[in-house]
Amino acid sequence: MEEINKTAKIQFFFRPFSADPKVQVVIFVAFLVMYLTSLSGNAIIAVIVKINHSLHIPMYFFLANLAVLEIFYTSSIAPLALANLLSMGKTPVSITGCGTQMFFFVFLGGVDCVLLAVMAYDRFIAICYPLRYTLIMSWPLCVELMVGSLVLGFLLSLPLTILIFHLPFCNNSEIYHFYCDMPAVMRLACADTHVHQTALYIISFIVLSIPLSVISISYVFIVVAILQIQSAEGHHRAFSTCSSHILVVFLQYGCTSFIYLSPSSSYSPEMDRVVSVVYTFITPILNPLIYSMRNKELKDALRRALSKF
Repeated sequence: MEEINKTAKIQFFFRPFSADPKVQVVIFVAFLVMYLTSLSGNAIIAVIVKINHSLHIPMYFFLANLAVLEIFYTSSIAPLALANLLSMGKTPVSITGCGTQMFFFVFLGGVDCVLLAVMAYDRFIAICYPLRYTLIMSWPLCVELMVGSLVLGFLLSLPLTILIFHLPFCNNSEIYHFYCDMPAVMRLACADTHVHQTALYIISFIVLSIPLSVISISYVFIVVAILQIQSAEGHHRAFSTCSSHILVVFLQYGCTSFIYLSPSSSYSPEMDRVVSVVYTFITPILNPLIYSMRNKELKDALRRALSKF
């Protein structure tokens, strides 16, 4: 009981990127610009899809949900990271606050991975079974797939977060990161973490490998179907629609696999922190840019909306 009370009173701090306050300010400005760009870009996509009835189809339903998801995903990290950049790592976070941030980060990240697989399945049906698309991808199914993604993310994140925060934490309270990432937090525990590392690896493997398998299989069939299209315009349209999704998948799965599926012996706190910037700040910016630049219907809807002002 005494050990639990000690752990409950611990406050964590995040290690600054640099000991130079001027460098910290530059990084703060860069993070703030990326965060605001991510918020505005994803909010625009969500609003454009909402107000344009021509975009009320499954493809854009999932895209709008991805945009909203990215807003919450980045917002679970950015405010505390920005506060710590300005305070040179002196802004404390309680163990409860750290656990809450970890839960929402893993929850939203897991939903993100599952949703990308759902979007690949949607493209597979649209390209391989165009005449049956509206019948197969009905609105009740779309809602079920979205709710299912949220439930899966919740069921995977909650037990893992509880497991990690049942660990005892001792005197070392400086997290070598800019948010409460699982590998970084586990390294502060004053107990054996082999079971926890194994659980993290297994859950990460499930969250990453199963959706990625669905995406890969879907795109094998998609590529075969596209190659059978006779017209050059049909080729271009189909590849344009899918290439944007592939770019997002590559960034999301590549970075997260590097962090969570790498052997613990090769763990590098500095590299972990740098790669984490990509999928917490940069990828949420690229999502709206990639989808808007590669999607004619979305660009047309955005132009019509801007022309009204």
